[in-house]
Amino acid sequence: MVNLEWYRTFKEIYENGTLTKASIALYASQPGVSVHLNALEAYVGKKLFERTSRKMIPTEDGKFLYEYIIESLTKLEIAEQHFKKTTQEKNPSLNIGMCSEMFQLIIEPEIPKLDFDLVARFGSHIDLIKDLNNGILDLVITPKKQNEKKSLVEYVPFSKERIVLVAGNKTDTTQLQEHLKSNDLNKLEDELLKNTWYSSSNEMEHFRRFWFENFNKKPAFKPNYILPNITSIIRCLHHGNGLALVPDFLCQEQILRNEIHLVWEGKVKTENTLYFASRTDLKYKKELDTIRNIFKSKMKYTE
Repeated sequence: MVNLEWYRTFKEIYENGTLTKASIALYASQPGVSVHLNALEAYVGKKLFERTSRKMIPTEDGKFLYEYIIESLTKLEIAEQHFKKTTQEKNPSLNIGMCSEMFQLIIEPEIPKLDFDLVARFGSHIDLIKDLNNGILDLVITPKKQNEKKSLVEYVPFSKERIVLVAGNKTDTTQLQEHLKSNDLNKLEDELLKNTWYSSSNEMEHFRRFWFENFNKKPAFKPNYILPNITSIIRCLHHGNGLALVPDFLCQEQILRNEIHLVWEGKVKTENTLYFASRTDLKYKKELDTIRNIFKSKMKYTE
């Protein structure tokens, strides 16, 4: 089956006269334009242009093909432009990326109130920032700021998250509290090692950092259960025994409802600055501000 892009490439070469000008019109590489033309000529079994050093001269077969397809291609291009215009005017769309827990807590309850389309993507911060740089995403909520030269991405700090130690409802924290009161960190660490531990695959860096900043060493053990996300950890702790290190804003409600217990905030604050990472060439700034304001209304704002 013939590829429609071959016909579009052929049209641009015919109207512009050179491969270079055609590639500029198509936002494509010159080798790619040549590949499309060669593929079309092979498909139709005809030579469509005479190649010269300065210009591509259409053959009689080329002229005939152009007259045959130009009306249909023009109609398709008009339809495409009309569709883009309609979508942009009536249904602006914002593509955002963040951790799934943050989306569930902050954005999900507000979705019915939005007057624009929203596409949410979850993944590692590194992958999300790559998608942002490549224009796939418009906004990313991230604790990692990347300084890249000539980047179209700007980072605006808006809040902080603090990593805290929490315990399940059935966890006996008596010995832990005694060691905390006496400020005996060696005994505290020994007692912590006796417990069952939960962590998530996307928060292991927080786990290691908290341990190093408070005990001046890397953790010498691996959590017993590594779950997909913080929400799963909190649900498990609510019904059972164990410890976990989690961002404070993700467990505040559960602590207030006594579903889990706050054990320790650490002798050293293990904090991350949260950033709005967005593209400077973003068209839908009003929609972006709506998402930003949702976060600012629900999280402690930091200038």
